[in-house]
Formats: sequence, structure tokens, C-alpha cells
Amino acid sequence: MALSSDPLWPRAGDWPAPDGQVDAALLGLPAFRTSLSPTGAHATPAAVREALRRFSPTLLGPPPIDLNEALRIADAGDVDDPDGPEGETRVRDRVGELRAQSDLVIALGGDNSVTYATAQGAGVSGLITLDAHFDLRDGVSNGSPVRRLVEDGLDPLRIVQIGIADFANSVAYAQRAADLGITVITLDEVRRRGAEDVMIEALAIAGSAGDVHLDIDVDVCDRSVAPGCPASIPGGLEAWELRALVRAATGDRRVVSADIVEVDATADAADGRTVRLAALCVLELLAGRALA
Repeated sequence: MALSSDPLWPRAGDWPAPDGQVDAALLGLPAFRTSLSPTGAHATPAAVREALRRFSPTLLGPPPIDLNEALRIADAGDVDDPDGPEGETRVRDRVGELRAQSDLVIALGGDNSVTYATAQGAGVSGLITLDAHFDLRDGVSNGSPVRRLVEDGLDPLRIVQIGIADFANSVAYAQRAADLGITVITLDEVRRRGAEDVMIEALAIAGSAGDVHLDIDVDVCDRSVAPGCPASIPGGLEAWELRALVRAATGDRRVVSADIVEVDATADAADGRTVRLAALCVLELLAGRALA
């Protein structure tokens, strides 16, 4: 069904290609080939762009703010075939190009494997993950980007993992995180402390040596709000909690890149709730930057 048209109610999305310096740039990374679970995540960047049209770019304030007017926002299209070594090289190169002309690069996955090349392309020294899982597995998959970043030189003392959940990990990988010195803030701790307090600590640690990449794995959320994430479980974060964490992160300008991953648009509920949440994460990233 076609969306209604109202000149007094602008819609989000449909941003132009980058032309000169911008505040934020979207980049689609439709990776899916190394996922541990069968996924149609390659369909998600296009689905998120479509879902953005369902929302207004307006923050209520007061005073109200139109993100399209407050920020210069661009859409750089997709990186073709981002999987595998050659695909990862294309991702690094394109993210690096966009970082040279944008204050914030927002990567639309695709599965969580894109975190590896995106963070490297952005040239960050710190990492914050919003994820139920450690992503420290051996091998090359959507379960290994954090381990691969550490092995390639990212200081694990500058990594903070928020939302790590019981019954979603193993003792071996929990011990690996502890041995590396990664800061882990569990799902229960997020609930006790709240988004603002948790993100203040995360930014102090991850941003202590420079720029930070934010990995938003939507499967950190409760399965009722993220049924399109193959690994989401009952009892995860509520949608409003994820949104609060995301906005709090980009309120700090040390966050220069982010990815939104692990949404399979082909497996979403009929109402598209997971894809719509991913689109709202795009807007929350922009909102945090506009209010910074």
C-alpha cells in the first residue's frame, strides 16, 4: 500500500548520494554467506531503507528538530558482495573513503561478520558491542568478528560488550573474553543500571585511546520485538532499551562508525517489526549526533 503524502509531514530516508562533506553516511553491506544460521540478511539493507520511509525525521524536543535539516545525511548505496576476503577489502576501502568525508558512517548489514571490516575501515581504536553474544568464535563467520579484530591488533582492553546474555554463550567463550580483558556488561546489569550509566562507562573505556565503532546486533533484543533475528531469545532487551543505548552512544563524537546487523528481513514477522526497529536504530544514531 502506498504511503500517504503530506508536505507538512516529511519522511525519513531517500537521502542523496554523498557530495562533499556530510554529517552521516549510510552504506549497505548485504553480507550473509558465512552466517552460522541460514539467513536472508542480504535482503535487509534494502528493507531498512524502505522502512525508514514509514518514520518522520522529527525529534520532539522541545524545540522540535527535523534531522533532515539539522544534519547533512547521505546514502552511499551498497558494497557489492561484501563476503569473503575480497569483499572485506571492498568494505574497508569504501568505509575509509566515507570516513574521509563523513563524521559518522552507518553500515546496514547483513550479518555480524561485517563488523570486522567496517571497524577496520573506520580506523577505530575502540569497540562497543550491543549483543547477546561474545562473537569470539574460532574461524570466519558472523560469530567471530570480535576475535578477528583482536587478532589483527585491536586492544581488547578497549572493547566493551553490552547485553551479553545467559544461555546464549558458552563457558569457553566467556573465559576467553575474561582472559583477553574485555569489559562485559551483562543483560541483567544493563537492566539494573540503565542505558545512560552503562554507555558512559563503555565510552570511557572504548574511547580512552581515540575513535570508537559501535556494533548494534539487534539479536540483543527480546524475540518478541526481534523475531527476524535468527539468534534472538526471549528475555532480551526491549526495543526502547536498545534505542536508548544507541542514541546515548552517538551523543559522543568519538563514535565515528556503527553497524546494524543480524536482521533477516526475509524471516521477519508479517508486520515487519524487526526491520522497523533496525530503521529506528538508524534514526537514533542520527538523533544522538544531532543532539551531541
